[in-house]
Amino acid sequence: MLVLEQDDPVLYTKIQEKNLIRQYDLLTNDIEIGLKQGPTSFDKYMLWALNHVAVANISQFGGRFRSEPIYVGDHVPPHFRDVPELMDRFISFIHENWYVLTPTQLAAYALWRMLWIHPFIEGNGRTARAICYYLLCTRIGRLFPGKTIVSERIRNNRAPYIAALRKADEAWEGGNYDINDLAIYLAGLLQDQLRDAQAGN
Repeated sequence: MLVLEQDDPVLYTKIQEKNLIRQYDLLTNDIEIGLKQGPTSFDKYMLWALNHVAVANISQFGGRFRSEPIYVGDHVPPHFRDVPELMDRFISFIHENWYVLTPTQLAAYALWRMLWIHPFIEGNGRTARAICYYLLCTRIGRLFPGKTIVSERIRNNRAPYIAALRKADEAWEGGNYDINDLAIYLAGLLQDQLRDAQAGN
């Protein structure tokens, strides 16, 4: 069962929004587990599940790594043959740097690296934003209050997000690793979420 955006844009958007609600429900379960189990609860099975829910009924290849080329604007993601190893390395980096990087640095790395690899056919942004929020919550040690969470705030404030991703890409192409702008951006969004929650928004 599949709805294509070009065939029925209204229904496609409705399904996409409902999927995001279901993905958030799954994400809160994941956060609850992660708070108890620590770094090892972050694995590819969690990523597959979050992606599957995000693209249910709008993509037939949700919840599995891509096995074909994909193009994203000016960015050409790695060859699909490299995706499984790159994702293993990505997950290993998260485990190994769990207590080394600050929560916002860890979340920024995950957000950037997931989008750089682009491991899924569809829903990479939604999945990357979900795991970014997962890492913020589990590293800091709680599920944050607030109606508009960081991952949704990213969607609503894309210009600095895109600029920070491009800066991280450029650093990587030059043989360096720099996600500081992205970490600062995420810290600001989290502060906004907590401030709005205090004000009852």
